[in-house]
Parts: sequence; C-alpha cells; structure tokens
Amino acid sequence: MNFLDRVLIEKAGHENGFENVLSSTADNVLLGSARHRAQAIINKSENKLLLEITSAVSPQLATELARSFPAISQHDSKLFASDIAELAILLRRAAKLAQALPSQPVKNFELQVQEEQAKYTADTLKDTEIERLVKQRIGQNIFRNAMLDYWAGACAVTGIAVPEVLRASHAKPWKDCDSDAERLDVFNGFLLSANLDALFDRFLISFDNNGRILISPQLDKNQCDLLGLHPDLSVRWLASEHGFYLNYHRALLKS
Repeated sequence: MNFLDRVLIEKAGHENGFENVLSSTADNVLLGSARHRAQAIINKSENKLLLEITSAVSPQLATELARSFPAISQHDSKLFASDIAELAILLRRAAKLAQALPSQPVKNFELQVQEEQAKYTADTLKDTEIERLVKQRIGQNIFRNAMLDYWAGACAVTGIAVPEVLRASHAKPWKDCDSDAERLDVFNGFLLSANLDALFDRFLISFDNNGRILISPQLDKNQCDLLGLHPDLSVRWLASEHGFYLNYHRALLKS
C-alpha cells in the first residue's frame, strides 16, 4: 500500500464515520471514531481494498454489515471494495450500524439523561413522573435514530425511504420492557411506514421467524386490500436477535 492509497483511505474514513486514524503503515490503515466503538482495518489485496470491521461491544456488527451488501465479495468476515468509492459506502454503513447496535444506544441514553438531569433542581428530580417523562422522551428519540441507522433510513418491509412517514415500532412495547437495554435494543423493533406501524403497534400484524407477515383475522380481505396488506409482504432481513422480541409480539397478535 503506497502513500497515496493511505491518504485516500484516511480521507474516506474521515468523511464516512471513521474520522480518527489510529495507525497508518505500509501494510494497513486502522480507523476509529469518537462517536462509536467500532474500528476499521483496511489493507490492499491486488487491486482491491480489504475491509475488516471489529467492535468489542457489538459483535454482530460484521455480520450485519455483510448482510447489507450481499453482492460484495466476502472472505472470513472481510469485505472486498473494488475502489475508494465503494469503500466509502461500506464505511458509512458500518458507522451507522455501530451507532445503532447494542449497546451504543444505551450508552447514548445514559449520557443524555445525565445531561438533561443536570438542568433540573434537586426538588424537581424527586418527582418520579418528571423523571419518567424525561427518560421516555430521550429514549424514544434515541430508539428512532437507531432504527433509522439500522434499517438504512427505509421501511423494513416496503423499502419506503421517506423519513416523515417512517415510525420506530417496538415489538415488545416500551411499557412492558424489563430494562432500558430492552427498550433501546435495536432488535426490539422495526422501522415501518405509518400504516404498518399502526397495525404492528395494535397487534393486527406481526412477522414469523422468517420475516413473513402475519395478518390478524380481524382484518378482512377488503380491509387488507385497502391497507395494502398481502401475504407476500416480509421484512427485508431478520437477525436471530429479533427472535426473542418477535415471539413476545406474536403472542399478542389479535385472533
């Protein structure tokens, strides 16, 4: 890898979520970020760039990144980028995933709650309802951002990429979660268009373990047609970690 290669790789990292150069040698470039805990190792193999993403806090990251780019050549959890432009796309997606996957949203939540609580007086903080509302507002905003990052800004089912009509839907509802980690787990939900979100939230639709839609018998064919529901709809992809939350959700599907 020559000097120009390293400069171009470092620039691609800086512009796409890996702004810190941790090391840069003739063998490889190691990139990181202050915004997440993932690292990117890039070296050159013949005329291609070999990218390896690691994260001690989000072991699913490499798998999720590979899932996002099934057409790109892979080997031993590494992705081959044909040029700098393709590397930039991979780095940008990796950075988004690193900010979405556990446990980064929880860390962001805890930090923002601390910052928000610092604005209140001691007497105000004794009001548990105020504390609950503050945490819920912050948490739901963080969860939405994590959903947007994880699903690349598009509906998990339809692929609609209009942020104004997309909703972050919990599979295990916020109020039923046992911890903030569950509430903010990126696998506890789906980014859905508004009509699908409303149906999912009211347990009128769900998804099986293969991602195929399940429709409550309370919706007749005419209603399904008007709502754009049909048996061929499915989630674009599922991770095994979605399973626990989907099992909970399916048990509440209206019969």
